[in-house]
Amino acid sequence: MAHLISKTPTLGVIYGNRDFFPDRLVTEARADLAKLFAEYGIKAIQLDEQDSKLGGVETHDDARKCAALFKKHADEIDGVLVVLPNFGDEKGVADTLKLVGLNKPVLIQGYPDDPDQLIPSRRRDSFCGKISVCNNLVQAGIKFTLTSKHVSHPTSASFKRDLQQFLGVCRVVNGLRGVRLGAVGARPGAFNTVRYSEKILERNGISVTTVDLSEIIGSATKLDPQADAVKAKLAEITGYAPAPGVPNEKLVQMAKMGVVLTDWMNANHLDATAIQCWTSVQANFGCNVCTLMSMMSEKFMPSACEVDITGVLTMHAMQLAGGTPAALVDWNNNYADDDEKCVLFHCGNWAKSFLPDIKIANAPILGSILGVENTYGALDGRTPAGPLTYGRITTADAEGKIRCYVGEGELTNDELKTFGNRAVARVPKLQKLLRHVCNEGFEHHVVMTQSHSAAILAEAFGNYLGWDVYQHGDQ
Repeated sequence: MAHLISKTPTLGVIYGNRDFFPDRLVTEARADLAKLFAEYGIKAIQLDEQDSKLGGVETHDDARKCAALFKKHADEIDGVLVVLPNFGDEKGVADTLKLVGLNKPVLIQGYPDDPDQLIPSRRRDSFCGKISVCNNLVQAGIKFTLTSKHVSHPTSASFKRDLQQFLGVCRVVNGLRGVRLGAVGARPGAFNTVRYSEKILERNGISVTTVDLSEIIGSATKLDPQADAVKAKLAEITGYAPAPGVPNEKLVQMAKMGVVLTDWMNANHLDATAIQCWTSVQANFGCNVCTLMSMMSEKFMPSACEVDITGVLTMHAMQLAGGTPAALVDWNNNYADDDEKCVLFHCGNWAKSFLPDIKIANAPILGSILGVENTYGALDGRTPAGPLTYGRITTADAEGKIRCYVGEGELTNDELKTFGNRAVARVPKLQKLLRHVCNEGFEHHVVMTQSHSAAILAEAFGNYLGWDVYQHGDQ
């Protein structure tokens, strides 16, 4: 399975300190964090011990020094970790974050006390201090994330989980701010379901670049099959998946289309695409684009079918949360009479990571009206058992806002006799979820990853981006 490769995670670290608590607790905390960050490959941006008393933030002057340091490294910092070895100075923490104005996620950690060491030389009171810090941040309008336990040692299993989840939140929040999406062609005429508000997305820092499908097809048609770029793309396609019975000229057509799509994405600095995958491309070019879309999604440049822009936005967010490729699927069929299972399906553009038995084939449903010979390029393959996170972002145009739902379940190995890209999913309280999907007017498309990362998505969407979120199973 492909895994998301990104830059070294970098956190700005604020060590809160209060003058009448033992200073050596700050020194101990720095050692704890150094060990933890080394374990997870995290880079710390923090005051040195000579920059302030032991490198802590205790006064407004300390806050100014820390804010200046964070500003200097603003492009590197993914989020901020506030460490409270003792009660800490809530004004110092809040002042630092107000002065720097990073607008990045913030995690608040407080050390636990040892009941046998509630003495002046070892007493922490971080349990209480954390509440004061949070109070000041709420007053300042600064969003923050809490740990699963009110206080937890940095080396504890619970805090390690919290830290990994927080890094996921940072990836999602930072990755969605300024994301650039490409819409290739018009949505299928019969699919009102994928309509969206480009203006609402723009207001949320998400831009959409459009291109007419005829421009892509026209440019692809003109390409010389012997051009180096076409040969290279053809080799990439044949190396990606077996293609038994697929005529070579159809593979060449896909390669030409792939070259043009890649050039257009590069020219417009796009992160993801949503493509008009039927019926014009089959009628006017003679193949499916599913394989190309799968290849992009496998490389973490997700591509959604049917010009589903908010669908591909969801794919982008969910791959950042789970660290694995995402797939756009249909909530497609019941699974016999099991109320907690259903069939997930699409013609065939899921990333290779979902399909251990992947092969390039054709699309029988589209082929029934367009001619099977014009649908080569769809993928065939079954996703096996594993973890499942599902979710969906949509624009609620009449309300002028963005709404989402997320949840977790599992993919199963239950028997499934059909074609295309397919899976069986088990979702606890599935009927309740489907009622929510229908009542709130969500699309029939949903996104899945092979991970358990719904909590990351809910925190990023709801707390930091300010979107309406329903987390299934959390109510």
